[in-house]
Amino acid sequence: MKFVLEVDIPSSGPSETTVRELSRVLRYWGGNLHHYTLAPGVGETVYDSAYQQVGRWTITETPPTP
Repeated sequence: MKFVLEVDIPSSGPSETTVRELSRVLRYWGGNLHHYTLAPGVGETVYDSAYQQVGRWTITETPPTP
């Protein structure tokens, strides 16, 4: 299985805000993974502290190695 997390946090604000938002996303979603069946096709929308959609995580198949 492959875990994919894509997050797009606007960098227009102060860099500490960007770091704080990314840290929050990683803590929150990392802490909630136990609520999900980790199987291909499972995923969820990721929100920032203002409840704005900033990304998504998904579980995909790992491609076979040649």
